[in-house]
Amino acid sequence: MKKKRSLKNKNNMAKTSKIEREKKKLKYKIRYRNRCQLCGRPRGYMRKFGLCRLCFREQAHKGNLPGVRKASW
Repeated sequence: MKKKRSLKNKNNMAKTSKIEREKKKLKYKIRYRNRCQLCGRPRGYMRKFGLCRLCFREQAHKGNLPGVRKASW
């Protein structure tokens, strides 16, 4: 119960059941799905940062990602 509450408090976008299922060791490594480290979102994942596009944008605006700047041309 405590684990479920702590996950809900983090403002997760991914379902708790999906995240728990992903933690199990799978038979084939191709079946693993990249997920955002902050929210658990499987889509829009950026490998270099380990974040989804939404969390990447938030973190970049806050200045938490070194070497990332807002583009202007």
